[in-house]
Amino acid sequence: MLKREIYLSRIRGFYDSNLVKILIGIRRCGKSIILEQIMDEIRQKNIDDSHIIYINFEYIEYEELKDYKKLNKFIKDKIIDKELYYIFFDEIQNVDEFERVVNSLRASLNVSIFMTGSNSKLLSNELSTVLSGRYVSFTINPLSYREYIELTGKNAYDENAFSDFAIWGGLPNRLDFTSESNIKDYLYSVFDSIILRDVVERLGLKDINLFNLILQYLIDITGREFSAKNILNYLKQEGRDISTLTLYNYLDALCKAFIIRKVYRFDIHGKAILKTLNKYYMTDLGIAKIKSNSLEINKAFVLENIVYNELLVRGYNVYTGKNKNSEVDFIAIKDNKIKYIQVAYLLVDDTTIKREFSVFDNVKDNYPKYVISLDKLDFSNNGIIHKNIIDFLIDSEF
Repeated sequence: MLKREIYLSRIRGFYDSNLVKILIGIRRCGKSIILEQIMDEIRQKNIDDSHIIYINFEYIEYEELKDYKKLNKFIKDKIIDKELYYIFFDEIQNVDEFERVVNSLRASLNVSIFMTGSNSKLLSNELSTVLSGRYVSFTINPLSYREYIELTGKNAYDENAFSDFAIWGGLPNRLDFTSESNIKDYLYSVFDSIILRDVVERLGLKDINLFNLILQYLIDITGREFSAKNILNYLKQEGRDISTLTLYNYLDALCKAFIIRKVYRFDIHGKAILKTLNKYYMTDLGIAKIKSNSLEINKAFVLENIVYNELLVRGYNVYTGKNKNSEVDFIAIKDNKIKYIQVAYLLVDDTTIKREFSVFDNVKDNYPKYVISLDKLDFSNNGIIHKNIIDFLIDSEF
Protein backbone atom coordinates (compact mmCIF):
# COMPACT_ATOMS: atom_id res chain seq x y z
CA MET A 1 0.00 0.00 0.00
CA LEU A 2 1.31 3.43 -0.94
CA LYS A 3 1.81 5.62 2.11
CA ARG A 4 0.59 9.08 1.08
CA GLU A 5 3.15 10.93 3.11
CA ILE A 6 2.57 14.31 1.46
CA TYR A 7 -0.88 14.41 3.11
CA LEU A 8 -0.06 12.54 6.33
CA SER A 9 2.75 14.98 7.07
CA ARG A 10 0.26 17.86 6.97
CA ILE A 11 -2.34 16.12 9.11
CA ARG A 12 -0.12 14.58 11.86
CA GLY A 13 0.15 17.75 13.87
CA PHE A 14 -3.63 17.69 14.31
CA TYR A 15 -4.07 14.04 15.39
CA ASP A 16 -4.84 14.93 19.01
CA SER A 17 -6.40 18.33 18.33
CA ASN A 18 -10.06 19.03 19.05
CA LEU A 19 -10.28 20.75 15.66
CA VAL A 20 -12.35 18.65 13.27
CA LYS A 21 -10.12 17.25 10.51
CA ILE A 22 -11.85 17.17 7.11
CA LEU A 23 -10.46 15.34 4.10
CA ILE A 24 -12.20 16.38 0.88
CA GLY A 25 -11.68 15.42 -2.74
CA ILE A 26 -13.08 13.71 -5.80
CA ARG A 27 -14.55 10.25 -5.27
CA ARG A 28 -12.06 7.37 -5.32
CA CYS A 29 -8.99 9.58 -4.96
CA GLY A 30 -7.83 7.70 -1.85
CA LYS A 31 -9.37 9.52 1.12
CA SER A 32 -10.44 6.30 2.84
CA ILE A 33 -6.95 4.85 2.50
CA ILE A 34 -5.50 7.93 4.19
CA LEU A 35 -7.99 7.50 7.06
CA GLU A 36 -6.77 3.91 7.44
CA GLN A 37 -3.17 5.09 7.49
CA ILE A 38 -3.99 7.68 10.15
CA MET A 39 -5.65 4.98 12.26
CA ASP A 40 -2.58 2.76 11.87
CA GLU A 41 -0.31 5.57 13.07
CA ILE A 42 -2.57 6.24 16.05
CA ARG A 43 -2.52 2.54 16.98
CA GLN A 44 1.28 2.72 16.92
CA LYS A 45 0.99 5.14 19.87
CA ASN A 46 -0.47 2.22 21.89
CA ILE A 47 -4.00 3.57 21.70
CA ASP A 48 -6.53 0.86 22.46
CA ASP A 49 -8.84 -0.10 19.58
CA SER A 50 -11.85 0.67 21.75
CA HIS A 51 -10.83 4.34 21.57
CA ILE A 52 -10.82 4.32 17.77
CA ILE A 53 -14.29 4.48 16.24
CA TYR A 54 -14.62 4.11 12.46
CA ILE A 55 -17.83 4.40 10.42
CA ASN A 56 -18.03 4.23 6.64
CA PHE A 57 -21.44 5.51 5.61
CA GLU A 58 -21.27 3.66 2.31
CA TYR A 59 -21.43 0.35 4.22
CA ILE A 60 -24.94 -1.06 4.53
CA GLU A 61 -24.41 -2.04 8.18
CA TYR A 62 -24.34 1.65 9.07
CA GLU A 63 -27.48 2.50 7.10
CA GLU A 64 -29.48 3.37 10.22
CA LEU A 65 -26.81 5.80 11.37
CA LYS A 66 -27.63 8.16 8.50
CA ASP A 67 -30.21 9.48 10.96
CA TYR A 68 -28.14 12.06 12.82
CA LYS A 69 -29.87 11.38 16.17
CA LYS A 70 -29.11 7.66 15.96
CA LEU A 71 -25.55 8.45 14.97
CA ASN A 72 -25.13 10.73 17.96
CA LYS A 73 -26.43 8.04 20.34
CA PHE A 74 -24.27 5.34 18.73
CA ILE A 75 -21.09 7.34 19.28
CA LYS A 76 -21.95 8.44 22.83
CA ASP A 77 -22.73 4.86 23.84
CA LYS A 78 -19.19 3.85 22.80
CA ILE A 79 -17.49 6.55 24.88
CA ILE A 80 -17.24 5.13 28.39
CA ASP A 81 -14.32 7.05 29.95
CA LYS A 82 -12.66 10.44 29.82
CA GLU A 83 -9.67 9.40 27.74
CA LEU A 84 -9.30 10.78 24.21
CA TYR A 85 -11.35 8.98 21.56
CA TYR A 86 -10.54 9.11 17.86
CA ILE A 87 -13.63 9.15 15.64
CA PHE A 88 -13.49 8.56 11.89
CA PHE A 89 -16.48 9.33 9.67
CA ASP A 90 -15.98 8.18 6.07
CA GLU A 91 -18.21 9.79 3.40
CA ILE A 92 -20.02 11.86 6.03
CA GLN A 93 -22.06 13.74 3.43
CA ASN A 94 -24.42 10.75 3.33
CA VAL A 95 -25.77 11.77 6.76
CA ASP A 96 -28.41 14.51 6.76
CA GLU A 97 -27.54 17.27 9.25
CA PHE A 98 -24.28 15.52 10.13
CA GLU A 99 -22.79 18.86 11.12
CA ARG A 100 -25.06 18.97 14.18
CA VAL A 101 -23.66 15.65 15.43
CA VAL A 102 -20.07 16.69 14.76
CA ASN A 103 -20.47 19.98 16.58
CA SER A 104 -22.19 18.34 19.54
CA LEU A 105 -19.56 15.61 19.92
CA ARG A 106 -16.70 18.06 19.58
CA ALA A 107 -18.16 20.45 22.16
CA SER A 108 -19.21 17.91 24.78
CA LEU A 109 -16.66 15.07 24.69
CA ASN A 110 -12.92 14.45 24.66
CA VAL A 111 -12.72 13.45 21.00
CA SER A 112 -10.58 13.95 17.92
CA ILE A 113 -12.79 13.78 14.84
CA PHE A 114 -11.72 12.97 11.29
CA MET A 115 -14.11 13.09 8.33
CA THR A 116 -14.03 12.52 4.59
CA GLY A 117 -16.44 13.77 1.98
CA SER A 118 -16.79 14.08 -1.76
CA ASN A 119 -18.69 17.32 -2.01
CA SER A 120 -17.05 20.62 -1.13
CA LYS A 121 -20.38 22.40 -0.52
CA LEU A 122 -21.02 20.20 2.49
CA LEU A 123 -17.57 20.66 3.86
CA SER A 124 -17.23 24.40 3.49
CA ASN A 125 -20.34 26.57 3.38
CA GLU A 126 -22.48 24.52 5.75
CA LEU A 127 -19.77 23.49 8.20
CA SER A 128 -18.23 26.93 8.43
CA THR A 129 -21.48 28.23 9.86
CA VAL A 130 -21.83 25.48 12.47
CA LEU A 131 -18.18 24.99 13.42
CA SER A 132 -17.05 28.58 12.81
CA GLY A 133 -13.29 28.13 12.73
CA ARG A 134 -13.17 24.88 14.69
CA TYR A 135 -12.12 22.70 11.77
CA VAL A 136 -9.21 22.32 9.38
CA SER A 137 -9.60 20.89 5.89
CA PHE A 138 -7.21 19.02 3.62
CA THR A 139 -7.83 18.55 -0.09
CA ILE A 140 -6.84 15.07 -1.23
CA ASN A 141 -5.95 14.70 -4.90
CA PRO A 142 -5.59 11.73 -7.24
CA LEU A 143 -2.10 10.28 -7.40
CA SER A 144 0.70 12.63 -8.35
CA TYR A 145 3.16 11.32 -10.91
CA ARG A 146 5.69 10.64 -8.15
CA GLU A 147 3.09 8.57 -6.28
CA TYR A 148 2.10 6.81 -9.50
CA ILE A 149 5.73 5.79 -10.06
CA GLU A 150 6.16 4.67 -6.45
CA LEU A 151 2.98 2.58 -6.60
CA THR A 152 3.64 0.98 -10.01
CA GLY A 153 7.42 0.60 -9.73
CA LYS A 154 7.82 1.96 -13.26
CA ASN A 155 10.72 4.07 -14.53
CA ALA A 156 9.66 7.71 -14.22
CA TYR A 157 11.42 8.56 -17.48
CA ASP A 158 9.79 5.76 -19.46
CA GLU A 159 7.66 7.38 -22.16
CA ASN A 160 4.98 4.71 -21.84
CA ALA A 161 4.68 5.34 -18.10
CA PHE A 162 4.28 9.08 -18.53
CA SER A 163 1.85 8.60 -21.42
CA ASP A 164 -0.26 6.22 -19.32
CA PHE A 165 -0.42 8.78 -16.50
CA ALA A 166 -1.17 11.66 -18.87
CA ILE A 167 -3.99 9.80 -20.62
CA TRP A 168 -5.64 7.81 -17.84
CA GLY A 169 -4.96 9.98 -14.80
CA GLY A 170 -4.23 9.19 -11.18
CA LEU A 171 -7.30 7.62 -9.58
CA PRO A 172 -5.58 4.81 -7.64
CA ASN A 173 -7.96 1.93 -8.39
CA ARG A 174 -7.73 2.37 -12.15
CA LEU A 175 -4.22 0.89 -11.81
CA ASP A 176 -5.90 -2.43 -11.01
CA PHE A 177 -6.72 -2.72 -14.71
CA THR A 178 -4.45 -3.04 -17.71
CA SER A 179 -6.78 -3.15 -20.71
CA GLU A 180 -8.09 0.12 -22.11
CA SER A 181 -11.68 -1.11 -22.07
CA ASN A 182 -11.49 -2.07 -18.40
CA ILE A 183 -9.93 1.27 -17.46
CA LYS A 184 -12.67 3.10 -19.35
CA ASP A 185 -15.39 1.04 -17.67
CA TYR A 186 -13.95 1.83 -14.25
CA LEU A 187 -13.64 5.55 -14.97
CA TYR A 188 -17.19 5.69 -16.33
CA SER A 189 -18.43 4.07 -13.11
CA VAL A 190 -16.59 6.65 -11.02
CA PHE A 191 -17.95 9.52 -13.09
CA ASP A 192 -21.51 8.16 -12.94
CA SER A 193 -21.30 7.82 -9.15
CA ILE A 194 -20.07 11.41 -8.85
CA ILE A 195 -22.90 12.76 -10.97
CA LEU A 196 -25.62 10.65 -9.34
CA ARG A 197 -24.51 10.98 -5.71
CA ASP A 198 -22.70 14.28 -5.43
CA VAL A 199 -24.62 16.27 -8.01
CA VAL A 200 -28.09 14.82 -8.55
CA GLU A 201 -28.77 13.64 -4.99
CA ARG A 202 -26.93 16.31 -3.03
CA LEU A 203 -27.37 19.37 -5.25
CA GLY A 204 -30.62 18.54 -7.02
CA LEU A 205 -29.44 19.29 -10.57
CA LYS A 206 -30.78 16.42 -12.64
CA ASP A 207 -30.06 17.19 -16.30
CA ILE A 208 -27.18 14.77 -16.84
CA ASN A 209 -27.04 15.41 -20.59
CA LEU A 210 -26.45 19.10 -19.88
CA PHE A 211 -23.64 18.18 -17.48
CA ASN A 212 -22.01 16.11 -20.20
CA LEU A 213 -22.24 18.88 -22.79
CA ILE A 214 -20.80 21.50 -20.45
CA LEU A 215 -17.99 19.22 -19.29
CA GLN A 216 -17.09 18.21 -22.85
CA TYR A 217 -16.82 21.87 -23.78
CA LEU A 218 -14.62 22.65 -20.77
CA ILE A 219 -12.32 19.75 -21.62
CA ASP A 220 -11.98 21.06 -25.16
CA ILE A 221 -10.95 24.54 -23.89
CA THR A 222 -8.70 23.40 -21.04
CA GLY A 223 -6.08 26.06 -20.38
CA ARG A 224 -7.91 28.72 -22.36
CA GLU A 225 -9.94 31.62 -21.06
CA PHE A 226 -13.51 30.72 -20.21
CA SER A 227 -16.28 32.68 -21.91
CA ALA A 228 -19.88 32.21 -20.82
CA LYS A 229 -21.03 33.67 -24.13
CA ASN A 230 -19.06 31.10 -26.13
CA ILE A 231 -20.32 28.13 -24.17
CA LEU A 232 -23.92 29.38 -24.33
CA ASN A 233 -23.56 29.63 -28.12
CA TYR A 234 -22.12 26.13 -28.22
CA LEU A 235 -25.01 24.76 -26.16
CA LYS A 236 -27.50 26.55 -28.40
CA GLN A 237 -25.98 24.83 -31.43
CA GLU A 238 -26.50 21.55 -29.57
CA GLY A 239 -30.18 22.39 -29.08
CA ARG A 240 -29.82 23.55 -25.46
CA ASP A 241 -30.86 27.18 -25.04
CA ILE A 242 -30.22 27.89 -21.35
CA SER A 243 -29.78 30.97 -19.19
CA THR A 244 -26.47 32.27 -17.89
CA LEU A 245 -27.67 31.51 -14.36
CA THR A 246 -28.35 27.87 -15.23
CA LEU A 247 -24.92 27.58 -16.82
CA TYR A 248 -23.18 28.88 -13.72
CA ASN A 249 -25.23 26.59 -11.47
CA TYR A 250 -23.95 23.60 -13.42
CA LEU A 251 -20.39 24.90 -13.45
CA ASP A 252 -20.59 25.39 -9.70
CA ALA A 253 -21.86 21.84 -9.27
CA LEU A 254 -18.99 20.44 -11.35
CA CYS A 255 -16.54 22.34 -9.13
CA LYS A 256 -18.23 21.23 -5.91
CA ALA A 257 -18.01 17.61 -7.01
CA PHE A 258 -14.27 18.16 -7.70
CA ILE A 259 -14.58 17.18 -11.36
CA ILE A 260 -13.16 20.53 -12.48
CA ARG A 261 -11.29 23.33 -10.76
CA LYS A 262 -11.65 27.03 -11.40
CA VAL A 263 -8.44 29.05 -11.61
CA TYR A 264 -8.57 32.80 -11.11
CA ARG A 265 -6.35 35.30 -12.90
CA PHE A 266 -3.69 37.30 -11.09
CA ASP A 267 -2.75 40.77 -12.27
CA ILE A 268 1.04 40.67 -11.98
CA HIS A 269 1.44 44.41 -12.35
CA GLY A 270 -1.35 45.34 -9.93
CA LYS A 271 -0.75 42.40 -7.56
CA ALA A 272 -4.47 41.64 -7.41
CA ILE A 273 -6.67 38.60 -8.01
CA LEU A 274 -9.12 39.12 -10.87
CA LYS A 275 -12.55 37.47 -10.86
CA THR A 276 -13.04 37.55 -14.62
CA LEU A 277 -11.62 35.55 -17.54
CA ASN A 278 -10.77 32.57 -15.37
CA LYS A 279 -9.80 29.12 -16.60
CA TYR A 280 -10.83 25.57 -15.72
CA TYR A 281 -8.67 22.48 -15.32
CA MET A 282 -9.56 18.84 -14.76
CA THR A 283 -9.02 17.24 -11.37
CA ASP A 284 -8.29 13.92 -13.07
CA LEU A 285 -7.18 13.44 -16.67
CA GLY A 286 -8.74 9.98 -16.88
CA ILE A 287 -12.18 11.55 -16.43
CA ALA A 288 -11.22 14.09 -19.10
CA LYS A 289 -10.28 11.26 -21.46
CA ILE A 290 -13.61 9.43 -21.22
CA LYS A 291 -15.71 12.61 -21.43
CA SER A 292 -13.85 14.34 -24.25
CA ASN A 293 -15.36 14.74 -27.73
CA SER A 294 -11.94 14.54 -29.34
CA LEU A 295 -10.21 11.32 -30.35
CA GLU A 296 -6.81 12.97 -29.86
CA ILE A 297 -5.79 14.71 -26.67
CA ASN A 298 -4.27 18.18 -26.86
CA LYS A 299 -0.82 17.33 -25.53
CA ALA A 300 0.16 20.90 -24.70
CA PHE A 301 -2.90 21.48 -22.54
CA VAL A 302 -2.55 18.05 -20.92
CA LEU A 303 0.95 19.02 -19.77
CA GLU A 304 -0.45 22.29 -18.48
CA ASN A 305 -3.13 20.41 -16.54
CA ILE A 306 -0.54 18.04 -15.08
CA VAL A 307 1.64 20.94 -13.91
CA TYR A 308 -1.37 22.70 -12.40
CA ASN A 309 -2.45 19.61 -10.46
CA GLU A 310 1.11 19.01 -9.26
CA LEU A 311 1.37 22.54 -7.91
CA LEU A 312 -1.85 22.01 -5.94
CA VAL A 313 -0.53 18.74 -4.51
CA ARG A 314 2.55 20.62 -3.29
CA GLY A 315 0.44 23.13 -1.43
CA TYR A 316 0.65 26.14 -3.72
CA ASN A 317 -2.15 28.60 -4.33
CA VAL A 318 -2.25 28.73 -8.11
CA TYR A 319 -3.44 31.46 -10.47
CA THR A 320 -3.07 32.25 -14.14
CA GLY A 321 -1.08 35.39 -14.78
CA LYS A 322 -1.91 38.59 -16.65
CA ASN A 323 0.78 41.18 -17.23
CA LYS A 324 0.17 44.01 -19.71
CA ASN A 325 0.17 42.30 -23.12
CA SER A 326 1.43 38.90 -21.98
CA GLU A 327 0.03 35.85 -20.22
CA VAL A 328 1.88 33.59 -17.80
CA ASP A 329 0.40 30.12 -17.45
CA PHE A 330 0.74 29.90 -13.68
CA ILE A 331 1.63 32.00 -10.70
CA ALA A 332 2.27 29.67 -7.77
CA ILE A 333 2.29 31.20 -4.29
CA LYS A 334 3.30 29.52 -1.03
CA ASP A 335 4.72 30.96 2.19
CA ASN A 336 4.50 34.47 0.68
CA LYS A 337 6.88 33.44 -2.10
CA ILE A 338 6.04 33.43 -5.80
CA LYS A 339 7.08 31.22 -8.70
CA TYR A 340 6.18 32.07 -12.30
CA ILE A 341 5.67 29.07 -14.58
CA GLN A 342 5.16 28.75 -18.33
CA VAL A 343 4.32 25.32 -19.79
CA ALA A 344 5.13 24.27 -23.35
CA TYR A 345 4.90 20.93 -25.12
CA LEU A 346 8.22 21.05 -26.99
CA LEU A 347 10.61 23.93 -27.64
CA VAL A 348 11.03 22.92 -31.26
CA ASP A 349 12.77 25.99 -32.68
CA ASP A 350 14.08 29.46 -31.85
CA THR A 351 10.68 31.04 -32.53
CA THR A 352 8.98 28.76 -30.00
CA ILE A 353 11.72 29.34 -27.44
CA LYS A 354 11.45 33.11 -27.84
CA ARG A 355 7.65 33.01 -27.54
CA GLU A 356 7.62 30.94 -24.35
CA PHE A 357 10.47 32.78 -22.62
CA SER A 358 9.34 36.27 -23.63
CA VAL A 359 6.19 36.06 -21.48
CA PHE A 360 8.46 37.01 -18.58
CA ASP A 361 9.86 40.16 -20.25
CA ASN A 362 7.51 42.46 -18.36
CA VAL A 363 7.76 40.60 -15.04
CA LYS A 364 10.22 42.85 -13.24
CA ASP A 365 10.47 41.27 -9.79
CA ASN A 366 13.17 38.81 -8.76
CA TYR A 367 11.02 35.77 -8.02
CA PRO A 368 12.08 32.61 -9.93
CA LYS A 369 10.72 32.04 -13.41
CA TYR A 370 10.40 28.65 -15.09
CA VAL A 371 9.60 27.19 -18.48
CA ILE A 372 8.54 23.54 -18.24
CA SER A 373 8.40 21.23 -21.28
CA LEU A 374 9.06 17.69 -22.47
CA ASP A 375 12.49 18.68 -23.85
CA LYS A 376 15.48 16.85 -22.42
CA LEU A 377 17.97 19.56 -23.40
CA ASP A 378 18.32 22.47 -21.00
CA PHE A 379 17.27 25.77 -22.62
CA SER A 380 17.68 27.95 -19.51
CA ASN A 381 18.77 31.50 -20.31
CA ASN A 382 18.71 35.05 -18.97
CA GLY A 383 17.96 33.82 -15.47
CA ILE A 384 14.86 31.88 -16.60
CA ILE A 385 15.06 28.22 -15.59
CA HIS A 386 14.04 25.54 -18.06
CA LYS A 387 12.96 22.21 -16.57
CA ASN A 388 12.03 18.93 -18.15
CA ILE A 389 8.53 18.05 -16.96
CA ILE A 390 9.59 14.68 -15.52
CA ASP A 391 12.39 16.36 -13.56
CA PHE A 392 9.80 18.84 -12.26
CA LEU A 393 7.32 16.11 -11.27
CA ILE A 394 9.82 13.97 -9.36
CA ASP A 395 11.77 16.86 -7.81
CA SER A 396 10.46 16.96 -4.24
CA GLU A 397 12.27 20.24 -3.59
CA PHE A 398 10.44 22.38 -6.17
